[in-house]
Amino acid sequence: MLHVSSHPLIGDCMARLRDKGTGPDEFRSLARKVISLLLYEATADLPVRRGTVMTPLGPAEAGWMEQEIVAVPVLRAGLGLLGPVLELLPKVSVGYIGLERDEDTAVARIYYNKLPPLAGKVPLLLDPMLATGGSGTRALDLIKEAGGEHCRFVCVVAAPEGVRMVEDRHPEVQIFTAALDTGLNEHAYIVPGLGDFGDRLFGTGG
Repeated sequence: MLHVSSHPLIGDCMARLRDKGTGPDEFRSLARKVISLLLYEATADLPVRRGTVMTPLGPAEAGWMEQEIVAVPVLRAGLGLLGPVLELLPKVSVGYIGLERDEDTAVARIYYNKLPPLAGKVPLLLDPMLATGGSGTRALDLIKEAGGEHCRFVCVVAAPEGVRMVEDRHPEVQIFTAALDTGLNEHAYIVPGLGDFGDRLFGTGG
């Protein structure tokens, strides 16, 4: 259920996202491009209603995406992935999950959970870094507890350890990522990764 994009446009954006010299403004722009491109892949198999529309020159076959999506960014870094979802998808509502990682244990603690009704909708979990998988699997637990089904997980960079945890605990969840990296270091950060996504996105790094 893992989909690692091989699109050259995503590869170009990732090269610049990883570069430690890329500033917050450019980083935000590149992140939006990556998520926009990943969205095409993450929504490619959603059902479409077929019909016709009238152009100025006559009728044309058309398709409408009627599946409702619930975008669920994991705070705070997931907020940087939300904009393209709201711009591109025709029927979308938003929920929020706040998870804070304990730097000593790397275990995620819930501090906020607000989800709209999920029945009959496709949850789209947005978390830029799938590292240990602790935050991702905890967020998926909350989505399922709220009635969510057929969830898709969109991230920018994933580590094999995190992918394995999601596959073990939520094997039906599809993961869409721009890169699958080598692994985690002793501090449970993705290597080579791209640093702290939230700090780089919001310019709050040291």
